[in-house]
Amino acid sequence: MQEKKDPQPKSASSLGKAHPALKAFMCGSLSGTCSTLLFQPLDLVKTRLQTLQNNMHPGAPKVGMITVFFNVIRTEKLLGLWKGVSPSFMRCIPGVGIYFSTFYSLKQHFFQDRSPNAGEAVLLGAGARCVAGVAMLPITVIKTRFESGRYNYISVAGALKSVCQNEGPRALYSGLTATLLRDAPFSGIYVMFYSQAKKALPQEISSSSFLPLVNFGCGVVAGVLASLATQPADVIKTHMQVSPALYPKTSDAVRHVYTKHGLSGFFRGAVPRSLRRTLMAAMAWTVYEQLMARMGLKS
Repeated sequence: MQEKKDPQPKSASSLGKAHPALKAFMCGSLSGTCSTLLFQPLDLVKTRLQTLQNNMHPGAPKVGMITVFFNVIRTEKLLGLWKGVSPSFMRCIPGVGIYFSTFYSLKQHFFQDRSPNAGEAVLLGAGARCVAGVAMLPITVIKTRFESGRYNYISVAGALKSVCQNEGPRALYSGLTATLLRDAPFSGIYVMFYSQAKKALPQEISSSSFLPLVNFGCGVVAGVLASLATQPADVIKTHMQVSPALYPKTSDAVRHVYTKHGLSGFFRGAVPRSLRRTLMAAMAWTVYEQLMARMGLKS
């Protein structure tokens, strides 16, 4: 008699039958979890730099990233660097999943038989980011407030309730324009540079065991360029989400930053943000592509 084979575990079987877009969502969520946990301190330092009150007298030394970093450790202990990680998780785990599943669906629908060119890659990345950005904006607002140090929220749920009661639900969508002006171009520019850099790789590298490392390097280059191009929008977004009553319109925040800090004010926090966004995006894409390849799907 032939031995009966053990039935495949139900969870593994259902995963194998899952829709490709759902698989892309799961791969994206996992990659977002890893990158968020590692690089949250850089996001916190960036937010603190952008929201510092500029009460220093003329000629006083500027406050930099290292100063803020050690000040947080001194006043809030080491774990203070991960303040806001809960809303970051609540935003990035579903948010990155939504981004990658939307990206995968759009790419399969419009570019099933060929690779997108540079212009199409920009639209593809920007479109996917707009969907994810709008869906997760309320959590983004709460995350920014947690990191600013100006609010004494205890939990994400408590923060959402407090904002709705005291400021109205509309406050959860403060900075929407600035967020989309920051995130859509970032993702579009990132996908363009990333895809074009990968296309330029020699065939022997594309098929080697070093491909994940090479992909990460391509992601770093793309991330730096995209971060610098969208830094002003990030500064405006932070001001509008931390103090929506002071800056109800995007133009109000732009005027305040320029009047108080000049053009350099639009690049405050550029170093920690570039580090975080670049490394986070490079890691997310590398992990995502490796997981998709293991599932037999073309990312």
